[in-house]
Amino acid sequence: MPRMKNALIERTVEMRSRFVVALVAAAVPALSAQSRPAEPNWKAVEDETMRHYQAAVRVDTTTKERPLAEYVKQVLDENGIPAQLYSLEPDRPNVVARLKGSGRKRPLLIMGHLDTVSVDASKWKFPPFSATRDGGYVYGRGTVDDKDNLTAALMTMLLLKRNNVPLDRDVVFLAESGEEGNSRVGINYMAAQHFPEIEAEYCLAEGGSVNRQKGEVRYAEIQTMEKIPRGIELVAHGISGHGSIPLKSNAIVHLATAVGKIGEWRPDIKLNETTGTYFRRLAAIAPPEQAKYYRDVLSPDPKISRPADDWLFENEPRYDSMLRTSVSPNIIQGGYRSNVIPSEAKATLDVRMVPDEDRAAFLEQVKKIINDPAVDAHYANSGGERPNAATAKLESEAFKALEATVTKVYNTVTLPTMSTGATDMAQLRAKGVQCFGIGPATDMEDGPKGFGAHSDQERLLESELHRFVRFNWEIVNALARAQ
Repeated sequence: MPRMKNALIERTVEMRSRFVVALVAAAVPALSAQSRPAEPNWKAVEDETMRHYQAAVRVDTTTKERPLAEYVKQVLDENGIPAQLYSLEPDRPNVVARLKGSGRKRPLLIMGHLDTVSVDASKWKFPPFSATRDGGYVYGRGTVDDKDNLTAALMTMLLLKRNNVPLDRDVVFLAESGEEGNSRVGINYMAAQHFPEIEAEYCLAEGGSVNRQKGEVRYAEIQTMEKIPRGIELVAHGISGHGSIPLKSNAIVHLATAVGKIGEWRPDIKLNETTGTYFRRLAAIAPPEQAKYYRDVLSPDPKISRPADDWLFENEPRYDSMLRTSVSPNIIQGGYRSNVIPSEAKATLDVRMVPDEDRAAFLEQVKKIINDPAVDAHYANSGGERPNAATAKLESEAFKALEATVTKVYNTVTLPTMSTGATDMAQLRAKGVQCFGIGPATDMEDGPKGFGAHSDQERLLESELHRFVRFNWEIVNALARAQ
């Protein structure tokens, strides 16, 4: 009897164990399904994306953004995402909306700007605000700067809401005005007067790109830092007189000499974690003849780095500008009659400083290069200087998630990048937000053809707009979805 009883107990335990295992096995797929993002109906998403994208491009926002801001607000409101307009000037509002999370993590900010630079319509193949679809492209001002980011961020908000995605952090949407030259009404106003509405741990905005060549993706650039614009003015002084009697003190001659010296000067190479990583990763995927220059320019030995620097300056000037604070003389003003020697002439230098550059010391270097007491050098009073800003961390949760998402969506390598231009992330970085610049895939051949941001033509492949929306959806889920 004891043996039979023990056998019965063992059999009962075994049956219960099998029952528990079966329950767990049945539960695991359900739990796994809950942990995965709900997959949108991408065909329907693409149709809606194109509708909003074309609507945005068709609004002329070169001087006022209100019509597009109201359109964006209406779309958000109609989808159950209350949006607010914040305006320093009536015609130039900013749009803010928020999807609430559990608060387990600090917010994520996704943003794009509403405005564009101006156009010369006579130089466009299609009307610049027509959003014409032709040959797989969408043509129009703002297609790559920045209504692509604007549309992708908007679609991401709508998809998060419709799919009831549980969030560990708030996701905040910002569509700003005035990025193209008048940040006073946009990010400066929001950062100074309404920062609690947009405060975040991480920010995703424009400034990055995915580079295609011959139709194939080569690499993705994620902007982790940017140069700071610091204009310098050179003013030459001399004696005025009749143009028939040349003078040694001629202000235009002194200015021309000074500008020539600046044009020949290249400040010292200043590498940082971002640029060092950029060139090392670029060398790993480049053809051997180019990879040598990318590796050599990192050498501390000038005998090795200088020839590579020279090659980059000649063949790939954008890469060369990443190596240092850059100086480009872009405006010269002087004289008012051909027979009058002017007493003053002025040149404006576009200086883009690496973030840790010493402003005062750099100005002294400029004066030393010019070496002419007849020419004064001083920083231009632009009235809207961008602040120095900290670099986003390459070891952060956000950058690692971006790398993983680039691999998933584009199947390529990620290069952390110091932007040679300026974005509205500088004001946020100065307040401690870690910002990362992203962008859709564009063809490297388009630039030389005149298709690009601020060019006389602008276009984006429809397929790459849709892939960029997928990228935004994936990265926001990776950073904000409840785990």
